[in-house]
Amino acid sequence: MKRIILCVIASVAVTTAFAAKKTKAEPLLFPDGTPVSEWFREGPGIDPTSLGKQYNFYDYGIISSTDLVQTEKIQAVIDKAAEEGGGVIVVPEGVFKSGALFFRQGTHLLLQKGAILYGSESIFDFPLCKTRIEGEVCTYFPALINVDGLDGFTLSGEGTIDGNGSEYWQLFRLRRQWNPKCTNKDEMRPRLVHVSNSKNIEFNGVSLQNSPFWTCHIYKSENVKLINLRIFSPVRPIRSPSADGIDLDVVKNAYIKGCRITVNDDSICFKGGKGPYADTDPDNGTNENILVEECFFDHSTGSSVTCGSECVHTRNILVRNCRIEDGQVLLLLKMRPDTPQNYEYITFDGIEGSGRGVFSISRWTQFFDLKGRPDKPMSYGSHIVMKNIRLDADMFANTSRVDDEYIVSDLTFENIEVTAKRPEWNRDAIDGLTVKNVTVNGVQQ
Repeated sequence: MKRIILCVIASVAVTTAFAAKKTKAEPLLFPDGTPVSEWFREGPGIDPTSLGKQYNFYDYGIISSTDLVQTEKIQAVIDKAAEEGGGVIVVPEGVFKSGALFFRQGTHLLLQKGAILYGSESIFDFPLCKTRIEGEVCTYFPALINVDGLDGFTLSGEGTIDGNGSEYWQLFRLRRQWNPKCTNKDEMRPRLVHVSNSKNIEFNGVSLQNSPFWTCHIYKSENVKLINLRIFSPVRPIRSPSADGIDLDVVKNAYIKGCRITVNDDSICFKGGKGPYADTDPDNGTNENILVEECFFDHSTGSSVTCGSECVHTRNILVRNCRIEDGQVLLLLKMRPDTPQNYEYITFDGIEGSGRGVFSISRWTQFFDLKGRPDKPMSYGSHIVMKNIRLDADMFANTSRVDDEYIVSDLTFENIEVTAKRPEWNRDAIDGLTVKNVTVNGVQQ
């Protein structure tokens, strides 16, 4: 029997000395000045026991085993629940191995304490289908948990979804040694959770770990709450490649609260499409109205928040009262010279900890391809505020100008204390820079 190594990392209630405080008379606002609606403030409100009949694995002949792949039996229970009007698929204490599972309207997933839904290490248990991956809709492999076109899906409980990614990671590293130019998709591997074309989605309390690829990918969906999740992928002894924590890909209204994210890539990454005409492709679009608060980003090799290499437009992002430990920069803007990008109205307010730096702009040329376009599309970053931050870092900011590819403007640094090994940074890279009460190594900037 295979030994499963669980990394149990508790969610953390985060408070900082610079906590962004609001009174009842002072409503919480998104960076563009629009109010954060009450929907964001309600918190988790769905009791899984109120969602209909419970379909417990053990009642349907599904047994605990790390060796036996039981995809067909588990899918049959999901389909039965849907046919009977909906209900809750209950994973009891034990280990249950499966390939790709597809949830239906009216079905929900509850993982009880001690339950582990364990992914198959064979890609043959993830049949090819039309899906969204790396900025395009194409034929690729589904995730372990797939939610498409649903209204009202919940994933909750104290259990774990484990992607069993070790073999996939080793094969990817081997392929990269043989062909350094291979893409993330070239080594065939599934994601852990994929939600697409859905609304009113709530994940609460579960652990998501050891994903072969991205961990939690949300595409073209709205009203998504991700509450008190524990998301993990290892850096050693095997580096889990591209195991992002949360990927938001054309998402409107998302609330991420109380999550602890420890991954070998970006903790939260905004996607939305790539390519020289990505802004005209109907499969692509905007991430808008995203609130992230009281989260803990630790030991991640990517940034806490990245406007990613596959992102067309992201606006109204508020990250507040979070902590970072041993991570990369708080906010990274990846600027692709082959993709028109616009990152606007982004605010970080109330952040403490240690990491590489506060802010970074990166010219991102991986797999650069203009696909015949005669000119390079311009990209923009604007109306960005980084305030109430205390950080022990390698640097303060990494900023550079490339005027024929991107322009970053209207950036505010306010009330920031940084201890940095490399305090120097390029102010001239930003048009309309505002610096208020910022010290680096005790020196006023």
